[in-house]
Amino acid sequence: MTPAGASVPVNNGQLLPYLPYDGIVEYVPSLFGAGESSRLFEELLTGIPWQQDEVILFGQKRILSRKVAWMGDGEFTYSYSGTSKVAAPWTPALVTIKERVESECGHQFNSCLLNLYHDGSEGMGWHSDDEKTLGENPLIASVSLGAERIFKLKHRKSKEVVSVLLEDGSLLVMKGATQHHWEHTMPKTKKISTPRINLTFRKFIGIR
Repeated sequence: MTPAGASVPVNNGQLLPYLPYDGIVEYVPSLFGAGESSRLFEELLTGIPWQQDEVILFGQKRILSRKVAWMGDGEFTYSYSGTSKVAAPWTPALVTIKERVESECGHQFNSCLLNLYHDGSEGMGWHSDDEKTLGENPLIASVSLGAERIFKLKHRKSKEVVSVLLEDGSLLVMKGATQHHWEHTMPKTKKISTPRINLTFRKFIGIR
């Protein structure tokens, strides 16, 4: 048996860090080359309607330093952590990324949640993308631009942890039963002083 969290080469030279059971995680280290990734990062940084993230924790509203944006095919609403956002239209740079991701995944998306992390002091706590509006076994495609960060997945029952280094221009795909059995996080770190933009493409059920 291959050890949990190992990397397996496939025919096209990409690597797939995978889950040992109860889900599927695929990783493409360089969906975008360095020059293209840098250009797209700058276009998103200046062209996206970023807003500071608001969440409800222990019954109180908190404004986080991380910034977010919600884009999609129509003006539908996405709710999480006690806050709701209405989707803004796709930008040209985002359309370019979306089409590349759809081609790689063989899957169509109608929305994208974007996160801007200014440095390693900003992260994301343990959670699963298991909203009912995403369907039974959603396919979540996550693009990373900018600073490299560690991404971790933890099995709900066994507590086994799998770590993946998310490189600039990379694509991470979570599918199958992953959201049912695994949580994921991006831990904070003092080692990172540069920004990262993360785009998570999704398909909401009932939205064209």
